[in-house]
Amino acid sequence: MNWFNQQLLHIIHPVSLIGGGSYGSILQDCPVLLFFAAVLSTKIVLLILLLLELGVSFSILKYISSSYHNGFYDLSQTDGQCNNVTGLQLPGILDELFSYEGPLGAIFSEEAVTLHLWAPTAQVVRACIYRDPSGGDPLDIVSLEEVNGVWSARGPKSWEGCYYEYEVSVYHPSTLQIEKCTANDPYARGLSADARRTLFVNLNSDDLKPEGWDNLGDEKPALLSFSDISIYELHIRDFSANDHTVHPDFRGGYLAFTFQDSAGILHLKRLCNAGISHLHLLPTFQFAGVDDEKEKWKCVDSKILETLPPDSVEQQAQIMAIQDEDGYNWGYNPVLWGVPKGSYASNPKGPWRTLEFRKMVQALNRIGSRVVLDVVYNHLHGSGPFDENSVLDKIVPGYYLRRNSDGCIENSTCVNNTASEHFMVERLILDDLLCWAVNYKVDGFRFDLMGHIMKRTMVKAKNLLHSLSKDRDGIDGSSIYIYGEGWDFGEVAKNGRGVNASQFNLCGTGIGSFNDRIRDAMLGGSPFGPPLQQGFATGLFLQPNDHDHGGEEVAEQMLAVSKDHIQVGMAANLRDFVLTNCEGEEVKGSEVSTYDGTPVAYAACPTETINYVSAHDNETLFDIASLKTPMQISVEERCRMNHLATSIIALSQGIPFFHAGDEMLRSKSIDRDSYNSGDWFNRLDFSYNSNNWGVGLPPKEKNEKNWPLIKPRLADPSFKPQKSHIIAAVENFLNVLKIRYSSPLFRLRTANAIQARVRFHNTGPSWVPGIIVMSIEDGHEGVPGLSQLDPVYSYIVVIINPSPTGIKFASPALQARTLQLHPVQLMSTDEVIKNSTYVASSGCFTVPPRTTSVFVEPRESE
Repeated sequence: MNWFNQQLLHIIHPVSLIGGGSYGSILQDCPVLLFFAAVLSTKIVLLILLLLELGVSFSILKYISSSYHNGFYDLSQTDGQCNNVTGLQLPGILDELFSYEGPLGAIFSEEAVTLHLWAPTAQVVRACIYRDPSGGDPLDIVSLEEVNGVWSARGPKSWEGCYYEYEVSVYHPSTLQIEKCTANDPYARGLSADARRTLFVNLNSDDLKPEGWDNLGDEKPALLSFSDISIYELHIRDFSANDHTVHPDFRGGYLAFTFQDSAGILHLKRLCNAGISHLHLLPTFQFAGVDDEKEKWKCVDSKILETLPPDSVEQQAQIMAIQDEDGYNWGYNPVLWGVPKGSYASNPKGPWRTLEFRKMVQALNRIGSRVVLDVVYNHLHGSGPFDENSVLDKIVPGYYLRRNSDGCIENSTCVNNTASEHFMVERLILDDLLCWAVNYKVDGFRFDLMGHIMKRTMVKAKNLLHSLSKDRDGIDGSSIYIYGEGWDFGEVAKNGRGVNASQFNLCGTGIGSFNDRIRDAMLGGSPFGPPLQQGFATGLFLQPNDHDHGGEEVAEQMLAVSKDHIQVGMAANLRDFVLTNCEGEEVKGSEVSTYDGTPVAYAACPTETINYVSAHDNETLFDIASLKTPMQISVEERCRMNHLATSIIALSQGIPFFHAGDEMLRSKSIDRDSYNSGDWFNRLDFSYNSNNWGVGLPPKEKNEKNWPLIKPRLADPSFKPQKSHIIAAVENFLNVLKIRYSSPLFRLRTANAIQARVRFHNTGPSWVPGIIVMSIEDGHEGVPGLSQLDPVYSYIVVIINPSPTGIKFASPALQARTLQLHPVQLMSTDEVIKNSTYVASSGCFTVPPRTTSVFVEPRESE
């Protein structure tokens, strides 16, 4: 074995490989071994040499080697004609030989700071230590030592507060050569203002904790069940960039949430008091697209924009001219998952972003809202050895990013898809979630494009978070809720890379996924279909626009099918919930089909369904209503459509989800994708003076083809809501939330409870077109049958009328009850809803146009 060890010494230093010796000639003739020696550590080449030593045919390796050209392998037929080409993909080997569960990142102790970096393909790793966040020469350059693919170094405690960057010498498949890559630590917890250096920051330092931080776990708003959750989705900058009741230095950032008397916070308090339990924040980690140093931002003069016509092309032209140099982006451009975004801090330097993020979480918890982070583990913004936003692909090239059979990076999510099926990718995701939960005490996670993550990873994440305890970790992990987008597309579709976290695969896990079926049925079509296609809430059949839906008979059938989809959604989209469909057949939710034959229902329990009608993606709810409805109807009618849609979501079983501003008739001037449309198109006004309608044609990039439809609507002054409309919309929204939380019957916790208590009337072929009638039954104390859940109401009926005219509906099953309009609606300032009536003798209900009426049977009448 002396000879063998000698060969291994050569392998560690590939430059010296070419030479004599019995295996030297093999290595010289076999570039694949040279490749492995250059790319990997000792173990891989040791394995190959062992195979040779054990008599494995050298001709096989020789054949592989001879086919190697420019980083790929030419699999030719004997006639020399190339019929396929492949390349080396190493993640499986790295997982097999170098999976690691020990410490990573900067670890702080009383005496020292240690660095740990997983980089099994690196040849040399150095850490350059700096006093300052930018410029200057290093204080020290430390060489890390490698053991089993993990590089480590120990330094003095004085490193805390300094900065560092890694220099990694590693073979990179994109250039086919050894590169010296400069990168941040993948486990960074702090950054310099320019995001080029990692900050040595100890998150356990008392200096980074707001007063009372360690006791925040005891102050969390009560949450008895995940069925009690209601989610409000908000972008940090949208919340306060336009709020003049917030100090100018803090607008658009974390600290805006600490101003207890600002217009925005007063609005959030009203929402929380009515029932909103969780505030979902769009990405808050370090993302690309917005410079963290505010002095580098460019801006437009909003005073000039306000003088322009509502249908002008000029506003979007000025916004787009600076779109990559202003302070706005949704943030779905991940660079480092574990560091708060610096642009939202009042000072991006040093540890301020950590302190201010914690102050935000604490302030929101104290007004009654739990906090959800939007996490984007499905892709990374940068890749390659030279991209300044590339981190992981510089540390272990070719490992973290998912590749196709040609060796190219998959980009189906957007760009640079990550591969959670690889052990250390999954580990990084789990470690990151743990960091946010323990160190920032967040209460939930929303997973962007969750379907591109493996189901195994999601289940591990849920179990890991739920294992956290208040005594050990400072938080009750069992109250952390996770959900995401379970779309099934791209290379992961139909379990193409393993069982992925798609809607259907997640059934039974307790992990929530967005229900796009109820959204599409209410609005019409899909976000990718004809822009004028109508749905249940936007006038389909009942108030047609100019779109050709295939004739009146087809439109009526489309409305009937849409109603089925909505009713399944209102029953929490449970796959086994039994109802009568529009054909009069008794079917399960999973037997109701979408337009392409996919089952509508997929959930096994109510908390696996996130019901929604709008989100940050696509047009706002009010804009959709303004686009899809006939031009001649009044703005009051569109306002009622807006409320009708949100009321369906609020009164459904499952977890309701609302886009910030839905309750204020929010408009983005019909922008279908405002991710980079600046503050101008994304403004929220918590003074209720404006809903931001008619602020110019939306940006050309994503909207130009619809400008001919949009322009006349923006130009028509009758489309714009007034302050009175906005105030009325806010009150109606608060009222429907209060109704949801007035009875546990709207928040049933099990599939069995929903099947036993929820029933839909007005079903089958003889239905009254468009009307949804849902009843929820409770039991009575001491009476066999259903248990009693609600001490106040024994029976509830919800009637939804999307029609432009009032309706009457009678049912023998609903006769002789002591139903009355819900007290919240009786006390409402909405005079229309007060015209809702019930006649016990006939079981007949009267419901006004575009109205959701809730009738309750009080127990004191028994």
